[in-house]
Amino acid sequence: MVESVKRAVRIIKELTGASPRLGVTELADRVGVSKSAMHGLLRTLESDGLVVQDQESGKYRLGPALVTFGNAYLDTHELRTRALTWSNLLATRTDEAVWVGVLVHDDVLVIHHVCRPGNVAQPLETGATLPWNTTALGKAIVAFSPEELRTSLLSRPPAALTGHSVTEPEALEAQLAQAREVGYAVEKQEATLGDAGIAAPIFDRTGCAAGAIGLVGPVERLLDERHRQGCSIATRETARSLSRELGAHRFGNRIASL
Repeated sequence: MVESVKRAVRIIKELTGASPRLGVTELADRVGVSKSAMHGLLRTLESDGLVVQDQESGKYRLGPALVTFGNAYLDTHELRTRALTWSNLLATRTDEAVWVGVLVHDDVLVIHHVCRPGNVAQPLETGATLPWNTTALGKAIVAFSPEELRTSLLSRPPAALTGHSVTEPEALEAQLAQAREVGYAVEKQEATLGDAGIAAPIFDRTGCAAGAIGLVGPVERLLDERHRQGCSIATRETARSLSRELGAHRFGNRIASL
């Protein structure tokens, strides 16, 4: 491990958090280095556009170069590339918004978002990260991941975004078992009040859960019994098609579980 690189990453993470603008002293305290060392780190990051300094306050925030890096990550992500057409088809078929996500440590990163068909204004969530246990995407991925990963995630305190977020390990394990049984996971107002999600895992050529694709919409519509049945079938079928495109046809038993 290169300590200076770790500190630079820590700076970027701190600026990504709840305080998007921080001064040298604040950052030095959070990262655990002297002010002079922090000055050097910030000057280096600033020279490459990773952070910028506000001229009025003197505080630092994330720089424009990170947008380029983020776009490059998304543009070269095989799952996202493969999912573009299938996501549009699923949105049209269900008349709901579609998310595609991957697991990054304890969070789900939304790598693609298709808005619900129609003229309703909707914020684009591509690039958003949410605790795995609060999303149908995360539950679908973890449910079909190796037991060691499930055990590791369940051993850490789950996050809570709303009063409906499930944080008890036993309850989460029961939800994961249910997802493995039916081939999809469900989330009900656990990430955002009023919203729900339905998601199914996507397997890659190694047979591992590479990510998940799912629907997000108002709880009263998405989880209406008749609409939910059609949505869950469409989501599983789309995940199965995407898995085949990623080469998971060699693991037919895993796809069959959908």
